[in-house]
Amino acid sequence: MKRGLKAAAPARAKSAPSGRKSAKPVRARIKAGVPSGKTGAARAQIAVETLDPAWRQVAPGVATLARKAAHAALAAALPPGPRAELALALGDDALLRRLNRDYRGRDKPTNVLSFPYVATPGAPEQGRRFLGDVAIARETLLAEAVAESKPAAHHLSHLIVHGVLHLLGHDHERPAEARRMEALERKVLAGLGIPDPYRPRRAPRPRRH
Repeated sequence: MKRGLKAAAPARAKSAPSGRKSAKPVRARIKAGVPSGKTGAARAQIAVETLDPAWRQVAPGVATLARKAAHAALAAALPPGPRAELALALGDDALLRRLNRDYRGRDKPTNVLSFPYVATPGAPEQGRRFLGDVAIARETLLAEAVAESKPAAHHLSHLIVHGVLHLLGHDHERPAEARRMEALERKVLAGLGIPDPYRPRRAPRPRRH
C-alpha cells in the first residue's frame, strides 16, 4: 500500500491536515458497534454502510470484520473525550474515483480515502463526537491483495486501520510522521493477528496515488 491515502477537504486538492472541516460524502446511519472490551473501542459507535453488494463475497461477515478493525484502531489511538462516532463506507472503484476527483483533483480510483470531520464553529456541543468517514474501494483492494499475496480480509483491516488513524490526526507527509503512523498500524494489526503489511516484499507494491 502506498503512502498518501488521506483525502482532502473540499477546499484543497491535496492531502489535508487533520482539523480541516471535511465533506460528508458517505456519512451513514450511526449504528452501535460491538464493544471489544477495550476502553477506546467501548467509547465508539461505528456505522458500516455496504454500498457495493459484492463486498459480501470478499470475506465472511465483512461488516463485522470492518467494524472490528476500526475498533482496534480507536482502542489504540483514540484520545480522551466524548463518546465517538464514525462511518465506514464499503464502496467500489467508481465511488472512490468520484470522491478522489471531487475532493483531491485526481480522476482515478484509489484504495481508501479518509474525510476527517470538524464541527462548524459556533455549533452546539454534542454528546458524541463524529470523527468522519472512511471509504474503501472493493476492486482496488482485491487487486492489491492479489499483487501483494495477502488475504483480502487482512488488506481490508489494514486499510481501515490506516483510514481511521487519519481521522484521529495521524499522517505520513513527513518521514518521521510516516514512521510513527506505520509503527502504530503494525501494533494494531498485530493485535488482530495480521502480519506486518510493510515488511519488504519481492514484488513492488502497487502505486495508487
